[in-house]
Amino acid sequence: MDKKYNILLITSDQQHYNTIGAFNGEIRTPNLDRLVQEGTYYNRAYCPNPTCTPTRASIITGKYPSQHGAWSLGTMLPLDEHFVGDDFQQNDYRTALIGKAHFMPLASAPEYPSIEYNPLQQDLDYWRKFTGPFYGFEHVELARNHTIEFLVGQHYAAWMEDKGFTDWKKHFHPPTGTMDPKEKYTWHIPEEYHYDTWIAERTCHMLDEYKKNDEPFFLWSSFLDPHPPYFVPEPWDTMYDPDSLTLPEVTRGEHDKNPPHFGLTQEEKPNFDDYRESGFSIHGMHSHARNEKTMRKNMAVYYGMISLMDKYIGRIIDHLDRLGLAENTIVVFTTDHGHFFGQHGLAAKGPFHYEDMIRVPMIVRCPGTIPSSFVSNALQSLVDLAPTFLDLSNIDIPREMTGVSQKQVWLGNRDRARDHILCENHHEPTVIHLKTYVEDQFKITVYFNQTYGELFDLKKDLGEINNLWDHPDYKGIKSNLLLKFIWAELGKEPMWMPRIWGA
Repeated sequence: MDKKYNILLITSDQQHYNTIGAFNGEIRTPNLDRLVQEGTYYNRAYCPNPTCTPTRASIITGKYPSQHGAWSLGTMLPLDEHFVGDDFQQNDYRTALIGKAHFMPLASAPEYPSIEYNPLQQDLDYWRKFTGPFYGFEHVELARNHTIEFLVGQHYAAWMEDKGFTDWKKHFHPPTGTMDPKEKYTWHIPEEYHYDTWIAERTCHMLDEYKKNDEPFFLWSSFLDPHPPYFVPEPWDTMYDPDSLTLPEVTRGEHDKNPPHFGLTQEEKPNFDDYRESGFSIHGMHSHARNEKTMRKNMAVYYGMISLMDKYIGRIIDHLDRLGLAENTIVVFTTDHGHFFGQHGLAAKGPFHYEDMIRVPMIVRCPGTIPSSFVSNALQSLVDLAPTFLDLSNIDIPREMTGVSQKQVWLGNRDRARDHILCENHHEPTVIHLKTYVEDQFKITVYFNQTYGELFDLKKDLGEINNLWDHPDYKGIKSNLLLKFIWAELGKEPMWMPRIWGA
């Protein structure tokens, strides 16, 4: 391990952990399946926060959201934070990000200046000139929209225009929702101009440059799917028969023992006024009631989005291998957080820390270095990625990083590097503020200023149907878990510098 390994991080956005064909026979992902066969799959990987900005910021800082400051959607990762790309560049690595960043909000303020706001997003002259530096990446090419969203722009839109696709705007719709209902699910943008195509093409270009110049690299290829809204070009929109899929569903009475916001989601017109503090939208706090036909079609198109993305992930991996870089490149595939498409009667995301929401798919591959065709139960957190990447590259891990290095676990030399996971979710100042502690068998979720919570036995109750928070037989286990949770919080405090003398 004395040589400089390249790092290729490939991420999706909001992908349920059980959407890889190697483990789910109802979906086809041949390229991800190949990575599973050629590497190690971690089936107990978790996000540090079930929303985009906080987790993505944790990936490049090696810190929890409560430490790096980008604690929720609509916040901004401070520019004076320490980023893993800085460490790579100081050790002669090239660094780049292609695709979604989401380290900044969609609004800009004098004290919190953002370059990802409207209308700057569609000032393509600006984006043709700007390629970094940006959060530790010397080169970036960015996009922010999900499918048909009006947030389209930045380098992706400039690429479409440069390709001669000048009427791209008609394929993206304003937030008022003027789309013809008959267009639902089928995105009529040609696949050759889809952002998956763009991300794969530009990633391969960066790989060519690094190979030509014989330069080690840290490259993040950041896909925007399968995040809703559910749209995908033909023929991927009809690749899956909705009626042939196993639709997850709610179990009658399962929310009776849960905190009140769970049950409210099952009502047609719930009142979530008590949860509104900031005046902004609050993800998940609305009715999740959907008819079965809609849920099945959503699921089928969601799967189609994943299969299309898999095709272009395959192009990247094939190109990496053709360049002769496979045995010197650590490839990691994961996502920023999970997704609901019917599980527990829920849709998309929100403050519901089921495994569906906080557990993520994760594959690590490097032929000859990472064990192949291996499935590991070792607990992993995305906050561990930055210190692990540095450790694998023989670069000192900054003391301020609070994730742990998984190097010896990934190499197959140790069974585990951690015995618990912490997942934070601070979406409103006080009323949506929860944290979850996960260990091998149990998980517990606590809420700020509330006496309710969740306790699940993941071995006896795989579906997390029976909340044991108030169960008398689990009173001792609950107390023990709460103590462990406090220890975990104490243990993740950053030690900014060593103690160098007695006083």
